[in-house]
Amino acid sequence: MRHILFVVCLLAIAACSSRGNIIVVPEAAAVGAVEEIYIGTTRGIDPQTGRFDASRSEQERFARFVVSIPPERTIGDITFTRQNAKPDPTQDFLTTEADIYPSAAEFHKSLRHAFRDLPRGKRDAVIYVHGFNNTFAEGLYRIAQLTHDLDMPGVTLHYSWPSAGNPLGYVADRDSSMFARDGLERLITEAADAGAERIVLVAHSMGSALTMEALRQIAIRGDMRLKNKMAGVMLISPDIDVDVFRMQAKAYGALPQPFLIFGSDRDSLLNLSAKLTAQPERLGNLKDITRVADLKVTFVDTKAYNAGSGHFNLGNSPALLQLMNRVQEVNSAFLSDQRGRTGLLPGVVLTVQSATQIVLAPVGAVANELNR
Repeated sequence: MRHILFVVCLLAIAACSSRGNIIVVPEAAAVGAVEEIYIGTTRGIDPQTGRFDASRSEQERFARFVVSIPPERTIGDITFTRQNAKPDPTQDFLTTEADIYPSAAEFHKSLRHAFRDLPRGKRDAVIYVHGFNNTFAEGLYRIAQLTHDLDMPGVTLHYSWPSAGNPLGYVADRDSSMFARDGLERLITEAADAGAERIVLVAHSMGSALTMEALRQIAIRGDMRLKNKMAGVMLISPDIDVDVFRMQAKAYGALPQPFLIFGSDRDSLLNLSAKLTAQPERLGNLKDITRVADLKVTFVDTKAYNAGSGHFNLGNSPALLQLMNRVQEVNSAFLSDQRGRTGLLPGVVLTVQSATQIVLAPVGAVANELNR
C-alpha cells in the first residue's frame, strides 16, 4: 500500500509541474549557441495555435527548428522560460527559427542542402527519438541540448512521436509509439535519400521500443541500403520488455555497431514500468545481463551517476556527457576486455564486468570500496 501511495504522489507532483513551451525569439541567436534540428513528426497540429500537440496524425509532417542554447548554464541542464516571465536568452532555451515545410519534397530539398554543406566522409545523420511523457518542446530542446553538449557532428534530426505529455498516460503512450513506427522508418529513409552516408539512432525510454520496431521493419522489408548505412544505436534507459527486445534484435540480424544500452537498476521509473507490466525488469534496468549475453550489445551501467529518478543519467550528467564524446573508446575498451581501465575520462573507472556489461564509477568511489 505504501508503494502505491508513493507512486500516486510521484505522478501527482509530475502532473502539476510546469511544462516546456516553444517560445520564438529570433534575437536569441545573437546571444546563445544555435543548433539546427530537422524534424519528422506524426503529431497533429492544434488548429488554434498552429503548433504540434499530443494528437496523432496519419500524415507525417516535416519541420526545421533552430534552438538557442543559453551561455549561462551547467552542462546537461535545460531551462525553460517561467510562466508569465520575460524570455532571457542568457539563461533560457529558446527557438530562433521555426519552419514547417508545406511538403515532403521541400523538406527533402532543405535536408539535402544540409548534407551537401558537409564534406564527403562527414555526412552523418544523428536521429534522436524521445521517450514517454514528452511534449514537442521538451523533446526538441532535449535533443538540442544533447547535440550541443556532445558537440555532435553531422546533421541532427528528431523524430517527435505523439506522446500525450502526461505522466498518467503510460498506456496511451505505448499505443502512440507503436502508431508511430512507420513515421520513424520514413524519417530514416528521408535522411538516407537526402545524402546521409552514415546514420546513428539515439533513443530514450519508450522511444527505444519504437526505434527497435522501426529497425525490425527495415529488416523485414529487406532494405539492405538502409541497413548498410546504420553506424550505431544508443538506447538510453530503454523501456522495453527484455524478451521482446531479443526477438526484435534477432529479426534485425547483425546489429549495428556500436550498439550501446545505457541503464541502471536504480532507475525508479523503469522499476515502476516493470511493475505495471508484471515483469521482473525492463531492458534498461537489467540486473542479470546474461539475458542478452548472446547478442552483440554493450550494456553501460550508469547507476554510480544516478540523479533524481535515475531515468536520464546520460543526458543530465556532465561526466557521462563528456564520456559520450569518446564513446568509440568505450566500445573498444569493452571489445579488448580491459578491466579497470582508466584514462577514458578523468575521475572515472571503466570496468568490464561480464561479456556485455561496462560499469562506470567515479575513481573515488572505487578507491573507497577497495579500502573497506
